[in-house]
Amino acid sequence: MTYMEPPDAATPAEFWESLHQQIAASPWELSVNAVLAAAVGDLPPGAALDLGCGQGADSLWLAQRGWQVTAVDIAEAALQRLRERAADERLSDRIRTERHDLADSLPSGSWDLVSAHYLQSLFEFPRARILRDLGGQVNPGGMLLIVDHGSVAPWSWNKGATIPTPDETLAGLDLDLASWQVLYCEARDRTATGPGGQTAEVTDNVIALRRTA
Repeated sequence: MTYMEPPDAATPAEFWESLHQQIAASPWELSVNAVLAAAVGDLPPGAALDLGCGQGADSLWLAQRGWQVTAVDIAEAALQRLRERAADERLSDRIRTERHDLADSLPSGSWDLVSAHYLQSLFEFPRARILRDLGGQVNPGGMLLIVDHGSVAPWSWNKGATIPTPDETLAGLDLDLASWQVLYCEARDRTATGPGGQTAEVTDNVIALRRTA
């Protein structure tokens, strides 16, 4: 398969499970998100939480650099693929997987990094509450990194979607900004490659916050 068709599913778990089964069977190459690599590359390794980890490119990249990673996804197919890749790369001791429907349950812990790349859904999803609650688990000096789709790619399913600006997203989190330093809150353009190998200019909304207290 060279193009991801939206699965016909009744529940979020069924949808994402089917999607990740498609991805696992496709030739689409997965690699670390560039924003994560740039934002985290110079940080000392610690405890990281990778939300909506998918098949684990970001988790593997972090583990390769000494981070202890808790990788969370709703799809067991994605987590199984990540475990296989971690075993192949001898990184199983640095990556723990947890299956969560974040609308119903959250991982617990304390983190030096919480990374949420494209934690967006076609289903109703209490995203702001999730990010606010997990932001409360970030250690002082730690980072909350949020990267959202800031535009609709030609291969996307959500044509006509209303997309908030980075400032609107940050305001919607309702964080106590007295306890956070805003490192950046901005829109960035990049060239993206779709599942069929096609390319397009897209926008990412990028928010990086450092916990100060």
